[in-house]
Parts: sequence; structure tokens; C-alpha cells
Amino acid sequence: MCSSRRGDGSLGSTNVAHGREVLPTNVKPVHYDLTLEPDLVKFTYDGTVIIDLDVAEDTNSISLNANELQIHSAVVSVEGAVVAANPEVTMNKDAQVATVTFGETIVAGKKAQLKLAFTGELNDNMAGFYRSSYKTAKGETKYMATTQMEPTDARRSFPCFDEPALKAKFTVTLVADRHLTCLSNMDIAHEKEVQGGAKKAVTFNTSPLMSTYLLAFIVGELNYIETKAFRVPIRVYATPDQDIEHGRFSLDLAARTLAFYEKAFDNEFPLPKMDMVAIPDFSAGAMENWGLITYRVVDLLLDEKASGASRKERVAEVVQHELAHQWFGNLVTMDFWDGLWLNEGFATWMSWYSCNTFYPEWKVWQTYVIDTLQSALSLDSLRSSHPIEVPVKRADEINQIFDAISYSKGSSVLRMISKYMGEDVFIQGVRNYIHKHAYGNTQTGDLWAALADASGKPIEQVMDIWTKNVGFPVVTVSENPAASSITVKQNRFLRTGDVRPEEDTTLYPVTLALRTKQGVDETAMLTERETEFPVADLDFFKLNADHSGIYRTSYTPERLSKLGQAAKNGLLTVEDRAGMIADSGALAASGYQLTSGLLSLLKSFDSESEFVVWNEILTRLGNLRAAWLFEDHQTRDALKAFQRSLVSAKAHELGWHFSADDDHILQQFKALMFGAAGMANDPVVVQAAQEMFARFAAGDLDAIHPNIRGSVFSIVLKNGGAKEYDIVLDRFRHAATSDEKTTALRCLGSAEDPALIQRTLALASSDEVKNQDIYLPLSGLRSHAAGVDARWTWLKSNWDAIFKRLPPSLGMLGTVIQITVSSFSTPAQLKEVEAFFAEKDTKGFDRAVEQSLDTIRAKISWIERDGGDVENWLKTNSFREKL
Repeated sequence: MCSSRRGDGSLGSTNVAHGREVLPTNVKPVHYDLTLEPDLVKFTYDGTVIIDLDVAEDTNSISLNANELQIHSAVVSVEGAVVAANPEVTMNKDAQVATVTFGETIVAGKKAQLKLAFTGELNDNMAGFYRSSYKTAKGETKYMATTQMEPTDARRSFPCFDEPALKAKFTVTLVADRHLTCLSNMDIAHEKEVQGGAKKAVTFNTSPLMSTYLLAFIVGELNYIETKAFRVPIRVYATPDQDIEHGRFSLDLAARTLAFYEKAFDNEFPLPKMDMVAIPDFSAGAMENWGLITYRVVDLLLDEKASGASRKERVAEVVQHELAHQWFGNLVTMDFWDGLWLNEGFATWMSWYSCNTFYPEWKVWQTYVIDTLQSALSLDSLRSSHPIEVPVKRADEINQIFDAISYSKGSSVLRMISKYMGEDVFIQGVRNYIHKHAYGNTQTGDLWAALADASGKPIEQVMDIWTKNVGFPVVTVSENPAASSITVKQNRFLRTGDVRPEEDTTLYPVTLALRTKQGVDETAMLTERETEFPVADLDFFKLNADHSGIYRTSYTPERLSKLGQAAKNGLLTVEDRAGMIADSGALAASGYQLTSGLLSLLKSFDSESEFVVWNEILTRLGNLRAAWLFEDHQTRDALKAFQRSLVSAKAHELGWHFSADDDHILQQFKALMFGAAGMANDPVVVQAAQEMFARFAAGDLDAIHPNIRGSVFSIVLKNGGAKEYDIVLDRFRHAATSDEKTTALRCLGSAEDPALIQRTLALASSDEVKNQDIYLPLSGLRSHAAGVDARWTWLKSNWDAIFKRLPPSLGMLGTVIQITVSSFSTPAQLKEVEAFFAEKDTKGFDRAVEQSLDTIRAKISWIERDGGDVENWLKTNSFREKL
């Protein structure tokens, strides 16, 4: 029993601890014996569950979680004797709690047993025990039953004590047609014929102690491949419509990764097998169910001949992320959802750490600076962000924190600690943490204690400020030549640039990582509002070396110019250059620096040679162009011309032909520059894309290399019409791999013709696009004003249908709202969005609405502040006519 849970008697349906709605503590589950029989025709299932309970307090009721289940009967026993054969069962739908009340009081210390018979629906919401569909080669629709329990949907599958700290053991039995494959977390204990041989009952071995959200079971037609390269067997499963050999990359990687993690954590993987399953309908990227990981098809299966380098990197990262969870999350689990970051932040960090070990040539720590770190800083620069350790009280609040704060900022904090401690010492601290808390539950302080013990450093004192507070600082640097020193000052950073005094009270411990010609000083730390630091030679210095610190750095324009020159002189690492551009972009957008300074900095990088730096240059220019999307066409065309001037020469130099000699990064570099030039109307690239597409349309499916497939589709659709649209639509419908299908679906939004925009929106509304993929065609519409406007009209006109299709408690609705609304950038648009949602009950997606509104406000402020500055720079640099 964890300290965060405390009893309040036995008769209530919920126990409010720390303001949370949680179950009473009068009983504690020890073991579940669960039997389920799904019907893949009627989309229902029958179930019975027998729960062994320890009675902690005298009680005459048992409350447990249940949601959208029909409980038909209940039996309560004590020490083997029935005390209530048909007790009253009441449901609190809002709290998702079923309470079984009986006349006889069971005294504390007894062993009780609760048996429930129930039925449920195999829903199509990708939550709980649900149905997933795929099409056979003959076009017939087939179904499988699968699960997604995290965070609070085990209660949709069966009545249970659905809180992370209430760990128990599980024995699962699945009853299904004889030809179907049955899977669960554990291996099969025994199988027998039932119902006269028409069906089989498959019973799995009893699991270790685990949380309900990690339970999983699957029934369906599945093929598999297997490897015995690891100590226990590993299999990849997929439905018959997929080429199971496309699971080979993930299968081999899993065997290597499990062995690597066993050694890194000094702890054996405790389950007898590892299954990884590609699910046709899946709301997240993957789910770390212990011993039975489920994935989106596109995040597990990889056709290396038909997919680009970035897709391969994504698959590797997802597989290694989920396998890290087998220890960090599954073996050791946060005690409640406000500790979600312990799971997700660590698994994210570990996937980068292991990926770097396995594929050093991918240079993933460079990518981290423009990916994970920027994702964290972007969301956390909004007023509507939240702390890493965010208080959550109700089930409907939990889905909303599966975001860039829990994942990206969480992992960025861990990267900062690992740099501060040293990676080897950090891993030793993690080992100690896992050994001490195996099969138990923890809070953030338990991790800090293990890391402090391993390093001898005051980890909690330094790190609590980062996890318990929202936001991060901007560090402003001023120079004192006479004293050969710099003064650094920290303030809260907000993208809207309007920090109020009461929002700027937190003082962060900022690791300055000061780079000079002598190297990097890792000891300098800013803990006050403002401090002076000596710098021997002011000719060259830079803060936040390699950008592992979670802050923005604001230099004077003169220093920024000198740093641009230092970059050309080879004094800055790739991470330094990319991070400096990211900081400049964010500071310009929020009013700390002029946008003309950012444009001049980007212009000075035209001879840059590294993919990661170019990626960030184009991200920052893309953010500017997106903010100016509804401004006058001369300015928009001038920004496009500036992009063309930056990228065309590099795109032509690198080319768009790929060979076996191109390394992983070069492949992505060529693809990036080709796409950037083409979408900026570079005539050579546009023509090349159209020629490739023409050969492709004529039947040469190898005419477009997978690395540039999305760019070619987008360029051609942007410049084409219905004929090109129909060809790309056909690829969505008939391509051989999920990767190509989803690429085609996303690119359809690039078509700017009003009739084609309506076709894209109609497709998003149709059953042809799975709920898991609805965001793809919608996100494709963001590159042009007509698409953004039409998308908003679509959301308003179809609100009731969208709300019904994507229930707010499941997370996808919030994603669709953010995609649809966040592209706006004018005061009139802001007013319209505010008015629309003011009339709605936003429970379950209120964070998404607030963050979208904040994003619009930030762009409005940016344009009002720097509209004239951008226009003048474009005129002065001859990208726009001087009027």
C-alpha cells in the first residue's frame, strides 16, 4: 500500500486522496482469474472474473472500476464460504465505479473472493477490449479482438481495480474458434477443446505482479516469425493481409535490444517470451504490455526496400522505446498517473541511448537537439503547458498528459541529469532503482534518491524544480569587456512574449555548459536570477554547449553575428549550430529578438554542410511561413523566394538519386533538400518530381525512391489537378505497404484546388480512413490557406459526427482539434475559435483547446510586432519588390 493512498471507511464508491478520485482502500486485489469469450460476428464478449482479495478494513462493500460493462451476477466469498450469493451491484457511470454491497461485514485480515459475470462490447474506439479490422486479398473484411488498457481502459475490458499501484497476478483464459490465435502476456499453460470441439479454451500461465493497464489479450488470425537469438523466444505477429517477413528488422532488433537492456539494467527480462504484434487499428504508436507489445502496423513492420531511412529510424526508436518499458514502467511502475513521465520520459531517453549504441552512424544525439528537445521547449513555452509531474484527479484528465511534456521534456530532464552525473553513473543509479523497486511502485523522489546515491550529488535539490514547475527560462547574456566576464540573467520564457511578474518567480538551476576555445566548463551553474561569470577570452564563447540544457539563450545581435562566423570557422558542433538556430527562431517568434535578425542568421548559413542543421533552418523558416500564411501574397511569395534561394543550390548539388553507398544521414539530407526546394517552387526540382511521377503513373513503381516519395507526391499535387490526385488516392487504397499508404493519405492535403480539398475532407470523414489515421489527411492541408480555412469549416459543420466518432476521453479528438485550429494566425480567426468552443463542454480535450488558442495568440503577437520588420528585410534583400 503506497503512502499516497489512505482509507476513508468502506462504504463510499471512491476515495479522494490528494484530490484524486481513487478507489477505497478497504480491500486489495491479489490475483485475478479472468475468462473471456469474444464473438467476432456480434462484436460482444462474455466474461467471468474471480478476484482474490486481502481485506484491509472491516467492510460490507467492495468498489472496483467498470466502464461500459453489464455486470450480470456477483458472488462474495470469505475463506472459501459464500457470504453473499446475489448481492446488490450499483454503478456510478461518471466515476466508472461498480459497488457490490452485502449484509455481512467482512473483518480486516480475512481473505475474500469476488466473482463477477459480465458482458461487454468489442468497441471500435481502440480502447479496452476492442475490434480491429483488415481486408483480405479478395476484399473481404475480417476482424480480430485486441486490447489497449493504458491509461484507464482495463475497466472497459473487465471489472478490476484499475490503478497502477494496485498490482496483482493474472491468470487469463481465452475461449475462441479453434483456428484463431490466442495471445496474452504470458505463455500458454494448457489448451482444451470446449463446446463439443467447436472452440478451444486457452489458459495462460500466471503473470508476475503487474498493473492492470499492462494486461493484454488478442484473438484473431495471425501469422508469425520467430527468433531464438535471445534467452527466451521472441515473435512478431501480423494479420494475413501483411507480409510477415516485413517484421524481420524489428524481430532481430528486439533480440539484440533485450540482451542489451538486460546487461545495462543488470536485471533479467522476467517473462518467458516476448511477442510483438502489428494491429490494424491502433490509436498510439505502440503499447508496452508486458510480454505482448502491440504496435501500429507502420511502426513495427518495415519493408527496407520500399521505405526510406527516416521510417527505419522511427521503427527502431519505437521498438527500443517499448522494450525499455519492460523494466521501466512494467517491472517498476509509477504509483499514480502524475508520475507518467517516469515511464515515458525514461523510455524515450533509453531509446535514444540504445539507438546511439546500435547505430552510431545515425548520430541520434544530434537529431535529439532538433527533435525531442525542441518538441519539449515548444509545448512548454505556452501558458497552457503543465509541469512534468502534473496533478491528475479524474480518469478523463489522464489521456491529455500523454504529450511532449511527459515524453520529450521528461526525457530532456533525464538527458540533463545524465550529462550532469555522467552517463555511466546515471545508468548505475537506474540499476539500483530497478533492483530496489522491482515489482513495486515508485514516485519521482525514489528515482532521485537512487541517482543521488550513485553519484553523491544533490539530485533531488537540483531536479525537483524542473519536474514540479511549468515552463523553463530564457537566459539573457550581456558582456562586460572591461571585467572579461559575462552577466547571465534568467526569466520565464513564453512564446506569447507577455510574461507577467507573478509567472516569473521560479529560479531554475541552469547548467550553463560554457564553451570557450579552452573547451567546455560543465561546472558553471546559474541558480540565482542574475550572476556574473568570468570568461578568459570574450572573442569566442557560447552557452549550453551541445544543447543538453532546457532553456533558450538570448545574445546581443553582435554576439549572434560572431557566433554565425564561429560556426563557419568550425568552432561550433553540429548540436551547437542547430540549437543556436532553434533558439534564435523561438526568440524571434516571442519578441526577444527581431525576426530580421533570425532571417540574416539563416541567410549566413547557406554554406552549411550538415543535415541536422539544415533541418532546423528549414523548421524555423517553415514556422515563419506558417505564421504569415494569411498575410499578403507579396510577403508570402517573398518568403518562398528566400527559401528557394537558401536551398536550391544545395538541393541541386546533393541531387535526388540514391545509391547503396549513401549513408543513413545522406539519404535523409538529400530527401530534405529536395522537398524544401520543390515546395518552394524550384523549377528544376518541380520538373524532376513531375517526370518521376509520370513514370510512376505509367506503371514503373520504382520511379520514385521511398526517401522522396512523400515530397514527390506533395509537389505534384500542389502543381496538379484531379488526374494526379486520383493516382495518389489509388496508392492510399492499393499500395503494398502501410508506409506507402499513410504517406499517400497525408500528401492528398497538398492539393490546393477547392474541389480536391473537399474530396480530402470527405475522405477524412469516411469509413475508408481508419480512426487511427484521421489526422493524416487533415495535417496535409496545413500548407495552404484554403486548406486551413476549409478544414475549420469541416470541423464546425461535422462537429457532432466527429465528437461521436472520436470520444473525448480517448485522446484522438484533442489531436484533431489541435491540427485543425493551430494553423490560424489572425485576430478574427482567434475570436471565431474562442466563440465556437465557449459553447462546448470541453471535458477531456480542454488542454488541446487552450494550447491551440495559445498557439494562435503567439502568432498574432509575432505578426503585429514584426510584420514591418520582416517586410523591410525582404525588400532590403531583394526578395520582395520595394513599393
